[in-house]
Amino acid sequence: MIYNERQNNILKILKQQKNIKVSEIAAALYVSEATVRRDLADMQKLGVIKRNHGGAILVDVADEISLFVRMNVNARQKEAVAAKAIAHIPEFKSVFIDSSSTALALAQRLELAHKTVVTNNLQTAILLSRIENINLMILGGNISLASVSITGSWTANQLRTFSFDLMLSSCAAVKGTDAYEKSIDQRELKRIAFENSAVRILLIDSTKLDKRDGTYLYGSLDSFDKVIFDKLDETQRKRFNGPKFVV
Repeated sequence: MIYNERQNNILKILKQQKNIKVSEIAAALYVSEATVRRDLADMQKLGVIKRNHGGAILVDVADEISLFVRMNVNARQKEAVAAKAIAHIPEFKSVFIDSSSTALALAQRLELAHKTVVTNNLQTAILLSRIENINLMILGGNISLASVSITGSWTANQLRTFSFDLMLSSCAAVKGTDAYEKSIDQRELKRIAFENSAVRILLIDSTKLDKRDGTYLYGSLDSFDKVIFDKLDETQRKRFNGPKFVV
């Protein structure tokens, strides 16, 4: 993962103190001030903090569920899903990556040089832009602070003009054998990408199973080409049994 435990600890400190000096962070974490400055520079690029004279402050966006925070929540499960998914990625030249942190965890493991990559997530675009020779495109539209993503009718209209070899996606919750989203805008975008992609892979960490968070039906798990889990208990294995499901 790009995010490390030290950066996560810096975020926790800033949530408590809001405004803190580099020297104070370095002392609290027992690292050099140079190391702290490098971490703060990376975190500022992600929009989580703002640098000020001699330190940093937590921005309002960080109080929302930003991708930076979500990458650290259930990180072990997301990394497990990404590691298992690698073996099931077909050859592709174009891919849509949704706004989920789980899809980003997988994307960072893929060879994306000389590939066309489209996303509606700001931080996903920033992170993948570091890859040399990537043909990276970000959709335009309304920016959602909660998911650090771009949504809306303009975004949807742009997405309809694409045809993808591959779609990497996750969901907010799984109820029964269906995937759900919290936002109707995110649901609409994912359905458009789903219809316009040759291969659709759904990535699910086990914390999403039987959650009540999702309101809007994304689709049946059977409709995806592959559904990758980090783990399932015996009851769940019986529910998700078949060649499409990977545990």
